[in-house]
Amino acid sequence: MPKPSHREKLLSEGLRVLHERGFSGASVRDITLAAGAPLGSFTNHFVSKEAFSLEALNLYFGRYQQVIGETLRNDALPPLARLRAYIETVTSSGSIDDISSWNGCLIGNFSAEASEHSELIRLRLAQILDELEAGVSYCLQAAVAASELPGSTDCDEVAGFVVSSIQGAILLSKAKHSAVPIERFKRVLFSVIL
Repeated sequence: MPKPSHREKLLSEGLRVLHERGFSGASVRDITLAAGAPLGSFTNHFVSKEAFSLEALNLYFGRYQQVIGETLRNDALPPLARLRAYIETVTSSGSIDDISSWNGCLIGNFSAEASEHSELIRLRLAQILDELEAGVSYCLQAAVAASELPGSTDCDEVAGFVVSSIQGAILLSKAKHSAVPIERFKRVLFSVIL
Protein backbone atom coordinates (compact mmCIF):
# COMPACT_ATOMS: atom_id res chain seq x y z
CA MET A 1 0.00 0.00 0.00
CA PRO A 2 1.54 3.37 -1.02
CA LYS A 3 2.23 5.96 1.62
CA PRO A 4 -0.17 8.92 1.61
CA SER A 5 1.25 12.10 0.12
CA HIS A 6 1.74 15.04 2.42
CA ARG A 7 2.17 17.48 -0.48
CA GLU A 8 -1.24 19.18 -0.35
CA LYS A 9 -1.17 19.46 3.44
CA LEU A 10 2.33 20.92 3.30
CA LEU A 11 1.16 23.51 0.77
CA SER A 12 -2.03 24.53 2.55
CA GLU A 13 -0.55 24.65 6.05
CA GLY A 14 2.77 25.96 4.80
CA LEU A 15 1.00 28.81 3.06
CA ARG A 16 -0.59 29.76 6.37
CA VAL A 17 2.82 29.61 8.10
CA LEU A 18 4.45 31.74 5.38
CA HIS A 19 1.64 34.27 5.67
CA GLU A 20 1.98 34.47 9.45
CA ARG A 21 5.79 34.41 9.77
CA GLY A 22 7.12 35.60 6.42
CA PHE A 23 9.58 34.00 4.03
CA SER A 24 12.59 34.33 6.33
CA GLY A 25 10.68 33.65 9.55
CA ALA A 26 9.10 30.38 8.40
CA SER A 27 11.43 27.42 8.56
CA VAL A 28 10.95 24.09 6.82
CA ARG A 29 10.52 22.60 10.29
CA ASP A 30 7.71 25.09 11.05
CA ILE A 31 5.98 24.13 7.80
CA THR A 32 6.22 20.38 8.37
CA LEU A 33 5.09 20.71 12.00
CA ALA A 34 2.04 22.73 10.94
CA ALA A 35 1.22 20.12 8.29
CA GLY A 36 1.74 17.21 10.68
CA ALA A 37 4.21 15.76 8.20
CA PRO A 38 7.64 14.26 8.78
CA LEU A 39 10.52 16.64 8.07
CA GLY A 40 11.81 14.39 5.28
CA SER A 41 8.52 14.60 3.41
CA PHE A 42 9.24 18.23 2.56
CA THR A 43 12.27 17.32 0.45
CA ASN A 44 10.32 14.46 -1.14
CA HIS A 45 7.93 17.04 -2.64
CA PHE A 46 9.94 20.26 -2.95
CA VAL A 47 13.54 20.75 -4.04
CA SER A 48 13.95 23.80 -1.82
CA LYS A 49 12.16 26.30 0.38
CA GLU A 50 12.26 28.67 -2.60
CA ALA A 51 10.45 26.14 -4.82
CA PHE A 52 7.91 25.51 -2.07
CA SER A 53 7.38 29.25 -1.57
CA LEU A 54 6.75 29.74 -5.30
CA GLU A 55 4.08 27.05 -5.25
CA ALA A 56 2.52 28.51 -2.10
CA LEU A 57 2.53 31.96 -3.71
CA ASN A 58 0.79 30.54 -6.79
CA LEU A 59 -1.79 28.85 -4.58
CA TYR A 60 -2.41 32.15 -2.80
CA PHE A 61 -2.63 34.06 -6.08
CA GLY A 62 -5.18 31.53 -7.33
CA ARG A 63 -7.59 33.06 -4.81
CA TYR A 64 -6.93 36.50 -6.28
CA GLN A 65 -7.54 35.19 -9.80
CA GLN A 66 -10.93 33.89 -8.72
CA VAL A 67 -11.82 37.27 -7.20
CA ILE A 68 -10.61 39.09 -10.34
CA GLY A 69 -12.93 36.92 -12.44
CA GLU A 70 -15.88 37.55 -10.14
CA THR A 71 -15.30 41.31 -9.89
CA LEU A 72 -12.94 43.20 -12.21
CA ARG A 73 -13.58 41.01 -15.26
CA ASN A 74 -17.28 40.37 -14.58
CA ASP A 75 -18.91 42.21 -17.48
CA ALA A 76 -22.38 41.66 -15.98
CA LEU A 77 -21.68 44.32 -13.33
CA PRO A 78 -21.23 48.10 -13.79
CA PRO A 79 -17.47 48.79 -14.05
CA LEU A 80 -16.90 51.02 -11.01
CA ALA A 81 -19.11 48.69 -8.93
CA ARG A 82 -16.76 45.88 -10.00
CA LEU A 83 -13.72 47.86 -8.88
CA ARG A 84 -15.35 48.67 -5.55
CA ALA A 85 -16.30 44.98 -5.05
CA TYR A 86 -12.73 43.90 -5.85
CA ILE A 87 -11.22 46.37 -3.39
CA GLU A 88 -13.73 45.45 -0.70
CA THR A 89 -12.98 41.76 -1.18
CA VAL A 90 -9.20 42.04 -1.06
CA THR A 91 -9.17 44.42 1.90
CA SER A 92 -12.00 43.06 4.07
CA SER A 93 -11.66 40.88 7.14
CA GLY A 94 -12.28 37.22 6.36
CA SER A 95 -11.43 37.56 2.66
CA ILE A 96 -8.24 36.66 0.80
CA ASP A 97 -6.20 38.63 3.31
CA ASP A 98 -7.69 38.36 6.75
CA ILE A 99 -6.88 41.93 7.77
CA SER A 100 -8.15 41.25 11.29
CA SER A 101 -5.16 38.94 11.81
CA TRP A 102 -2.82 41.71 10.61
CA ASN A 103 -0.82 39.32 8.43
CA GLY A 104 -1.18 41.61 5.43
CA CYS A 105 -1.09 40.39 1.85
CA LEU A 106 1.31 37.59 0.97
CA ILE A 107 2.02 39.27 -2.37
CA GLY A 108 2.99 42.51 -0.64
CA ASN A 109 4.82 40.72 2.15
CA PHE A 110 6.87 38.67 -0.31
CA SER A 111 7.52 41.78 -2.42
CA ALA A 112 8.99 43.50 0.63
CA GLU A 113 10.93 40.52 1.92
CA ALA A 114 11.39 37.47 -0.31
CA SER A 115 12.24 39.30 -3.52
CA GLU A 116 15.58 40.21 -1.91
CA HIS A 117 16.42 36.53 -1.40
CA SER A 118 15.12 34.94 -4.57
CA GLU A 119 15.19 36.16 -8.16
CA LEU A 120 12.63 33.49 -9.09
CA ILE A 121 10.19 34.77 -6.47
CA ARG A 122 10.85 38.37 -7.51
CA LEU A 123 10.11 37.57 -11.16
CA ARG A 124 6.91 35.72 -10.23
CA LEU A 125 5.80 38.63 -8.06
CA ALA A 126 6.37 41.01 -10.98
CA GLN A 127 4.14 38.78 -13.16
CA ILE A 128 1.45 38.65 -10.48
CA LEU A 129 1.49 42.42 -10.00
CA ASP A 130 1.26 42.87 -13.78
CA GLU A 131 -1.75 40.56 -13.85
CA LEU A 132 -3.41 42.51 -11.03
CA GLU A 133 -2.81 45.77 -12.90
CA ALA A 134 -4.20 44.24 -16.12
CA GLY A 135 -7.40 43.26 -14.31
CA VAL A 136 -7.85 46.73 -12.86
CA SER A 137 -7.06 48.35 -16.22
CA TYR A 138 -9.62 46.13 -17.96
CA CYS A 139 -12.24 47.30 -15.48
CA LEU A 140 -11.26 50.96 -15.87
CA GLN A 141 -11.42 50.68 -19.66
CA ALA A 142 -14.96 49.36 -19.28
CA ALA A 143 -15.73 52.33 -17.01
CA VAL A 144 -14.51 54.71 -19.73
CA ALA A 145 -16.60 52.88 -22.35
CA ALA A 146 -19.66 53.13 -20.05
CA SER A 147 -19.00 56.85 -19.47
CA GLU A 148 -18.40 56.24 -15.76
CA LEU A 149 -14.95 57.80 -16.21
CA PRO A 150 -13.74 60.51 -18.62
CA GLY A 151 -12.40 59.36 -21.97
CA SER A 152 -9.06 60.98 -21.12
CA THR A 153 -8.47 58.53 -18.25
CA ASP A 154 -5.12 56.74 -18.60
CA CYS A 155 -6.41 53.34 -17.50
CA ASP A 156 -3.00 51.65 -17.29
CA GLU A 157 -1.55 54.49 -15.22
CA VAL A 158 -4.52 54.56 -12.83
CA ALA A 159 -4.46 50.74 -12.59
CA GLY A 160 -0.80 50.83 -11.52
CA PHE A 161 -1.66 53.47 -8.93
CA VAL A 162 -4.61 51.41 -7.60
CA VAL A 163 -2.58 48.20 -7.25
CA SER A 164 0.38 49.92 -5.57
CA SER A 165 -1.97 51.87 -3.30
CA ILE A 166 -3.87 48.75 -2.23
CA GLN A 167 -0.60 47.01 -1.39
CA GLY A 168 0.68 50.07 0.47
CA ALA A 169 -2.55 50.50 2.41
CA ILE A 170 -2.55 46.84 3.44
CA LEU A 171 1.11 47.07 4.49
CA LEU A 172 0.42 50.19 6.57
CA SER A 173 -2.63 48.54 8.14
CA LYS A 174 -0.44 45.57 9.05
CA ALA A 175 2.20 47.80 10.65
CA LYS A 176 -0.33 49.94 12.53
CA HIS A 177 -2.83 47.17 13.36
CA SER A 178 -5.44 49.56 12.07
CA ALA A 179 -7.85 49.57 9.14
CA VAL A 180 -7.52 53.37 8.83
CA PRO A 181 -4.99 53.27 5.92
CA ILE A 182 -7.28 50.96 3.95
CA GLU A 183 -10.35 53.06 4.64
CA ARG A 184 -8.44 56.23 3.67
CA PHE A 185 -7.33 54.65 0.40
CA LYS A 186 -10.89 53.66 -0.51
CA ARG A 187 -12.28 57.06 0.43
CA VAL A 188 -9.68 59.00 -1.57
CA LEU A 189 -9.87 56.68 -4.56
CA PHE A 190 -13.61 56.91 -4.99
CA SER A 191 -14.16 60.53 -3.89
CA VAL A 192 -11.07 62.29 -5.29
CA ILE A 193 -9.37 60.20 -7.97
CA LEU A 194 -12.30 58.48 -9.62
